[in-house]
Amino acid sequence: MGQDINIPMSKLEQLNTSLTNIISEFENAGSRGDALESAIGSPHGESALRNEVDRFESAWNDKRDTLKEKLESAKERVVDFVQAWTDFDLEAAKNLDSTENPPQVDDPSQSQNPR
Repeated sequence: MGQDINIPMSKLEQLNTSLTNIISEFENAGSRGDALESAIGSPHGESALRNEVDRFESAWNDKRDTLKEKLESAKERVVDFVQAWTDFDLEAAKNLDSTENPPQVDDPSQSQNPR
């Protein structure tokens, strides 16, 4: 009892941003595969390389969709955790002497700069 809990909110915000960026990359990856196939074309009338890229892209597409769904789920959990911790911390701070125990997070309703 009496030990401080330190939740690194800035790290969780960085994680949320990173997950958002990864999800976006996964969403845009299919169009890059199409561009690669077009760039390969059929040099000297051969299409084996382009066909192999198409086969790989088709197999990877299913796996990428599954991974994207799992990343979206993880991102939702991070957002939910941040919100739950923020709510708890603000409520706990209201019940304590705020001069000795300030909340770890800012109360968005008291902010002059809405996010």
